[in-house]
Amino acid sequence: MQTNIEIETPTPSHDPLALFASWYSAVERSGDPHVDTMYLATATSDGLPSLRAVLYKGVSAGRIRFFTSYDGRKATELTANPRAALLFCWRAVERQVRIEGRVEKLDPAESDAYFAMRPRESQLGAIVSPQSREIAGLADLETRLAEVAVSHEGRAVPRPASWGGYGVVPDRWEMWIGRMARLHERYAYVRDGDRWRFTMLAP
Repeated sequence: MQTNIEIETPTPSHDPLALFASWYSAVERSGDPHVDTMYLATATSDGLPSLRAVLYKGVSAGRIRFFTSYDGRKATELTANPRAALLFCWRAVERQVRIEGRVEKLDPAESDAYFAMRPRESQLGAIVSPQSREIAGLADLETRLAEVAVSHEGRAVPRPASWGGYGVVPDRWEMWIGRMARLHERYAYVRDGDRWRFTMLAP
């Protein structure tokens, strides 16, 4: 994997979303197979946190996108407390990006468009899996998957109403650059009305 790639250093003049896109492209060019791994933290209405890895699915209208079941734990927590924190950690190039902001459901048409692009097996799996609920074992899910595959044979798989996308609207970005002696560089962009306030933070 290429690690000696040029990545921009944050400055007050940067738009953080554009800077993030630049960093992402650089990491993608480095050959990192996990460039799209995004850690998503949510919390219940009384502040109990949970964390998991999801796949980053691009930006839409300034929102950081991911897709999931609307019936799972993360969706339940986002309904009660529609804020989230995200983390991208690209260790091979010593870069991290942290994002905090409110969360919105994507328009159904946007979820439909992405669902139509998914592999057919993933489409069928979205119908079958009762995400986050207790199950007796995988055998029942595999049987159900086979049944659904037969019932949808020869036709497009429609997006289930219980599955779709979310977008995180950032109000804070942190860009981290690893350095020797743990004197890492940390830069923050914090939303201030229609502008971003830029600061450097101690590591």
